[in-house]
Amino acid sequence: MRIVLLSGASSIHTVRWANGFAEAGHEVHVISQHPVVDPFSSAVKLHLFRNRGVLGYFTMVPAVRKLLREINPDIVNAHYASGYGTTARLVGYRPWVLSVWGSDVYDFPHKSSLHKWLVKKNLRGADRVASTSYCMADETRTLTPELTDIAITPFGVELSAYGDIKPVSAEQKPKLVIGTVKTMKPTYGVDTLIEAYALLRNSLKTKPKLDTPELELRLVGGGDQTTELQALSQRLGVADSVNFVGRVSHNEVPKELARLDIYVALSRIESFGVAIIEAGAAGRPVVVSDAGGLPEVTINGETGFVVPRENPQAAAAALEELVLDAVLRHRMGFAGQKHVAKNYSWDACVQKMLKIYENLIV
Repeated sequence: MRIVLLSGASSIHTVRWANGFAEAGHEVHVISQHPVVDPFSSAVKLHLFRNRGVLGYFTMVPAVRKLLREINPDIVNAHYASGYGTTARLVGYRPWVLSVWGSDVYDFPHKSSLHKWLVKKNLRGADRVASTSYCMADETRTLTPELTDIAITPFGVELSAYGDIKPVSAEQKPKLVIGTVKTMKPTYGVDTLIEAYALLRNSLKTKPKLDTPELELRLVGGGDQTTELQALSQRLGVADSVNFVGRVSHNEVPKELARLDIYVALSRIESFGVAIIEAGAAGRPVVVSDAGGLPEVTINGETGFVVPRENPQAAAAALEELVLDAVLRHRMGFAGQKHVAKNYSWDACVQKMLKIYENLIV
């Protein structure tokens, strides 16, 4: 097939879809007004427009229409129901798939009646709508109830990248590292994690008879909230053991996960939960909030614990159970690996999306 992705080239998810399709033997073009951050395969053809922000999704329409006539793709897949979904609808090339990602259906439509109208029109204009999670598909149907057949196309994980990482040990260690790989912004509840970590440390201090390990909180990711979160860790008295690593490339994520003993994601809003799948592939037990798609990819009590969002007390209690029980950590990490291998291999996800394309082309 000749496939065009109309999507943000700065997103690792765009890179992974494009590279995955190219590796499967298809001709892949990416059209974007966003700059490249992570590398695309040399087989992927990039068509980059000047980034003009919101206006760009409209002003690029004539040039994209002309470019699509030249490429003559079998399918166009626009990613994001607001920006690139608008471009795709106005271009009018068929068939086209609209993939919703998260804030485009959770946040954008609720900014105003005009925003809602735009997203609904884009969703209804597509030949097929796809969602990374069931919960986001449900949210999409609150906008367009008539879309009963939304395809579920999760972001899987390259299992080969985690092949050398073993589940955490079943024996207690002198030091444990709790952590997350997330952008430092309010949506992802890193402040709740720091508060839970402080509660955990204080709780363990009240148990002097237990041989408790030394703890470190490792926060991987950049973002505008970093300074605020550093101040919070100072205020709570845990800054001495909180390590702000900053942003790492996607290729470095497996190495970062291998450094952790427990992975935590206490998001306030989460469209899917690819980070949880990656942690599972690395054999790490998880503690997640009940936000969005996180419970979909976590088997509560088996691969990790699901706790109420914005509840540092519940998160601290779950973390304490894992910190004090090495066998439990190992068992949940091993179960997580099996769960991910069975349900979220990247090759299977790519084939699922390609099948959707093939059905539309026919």
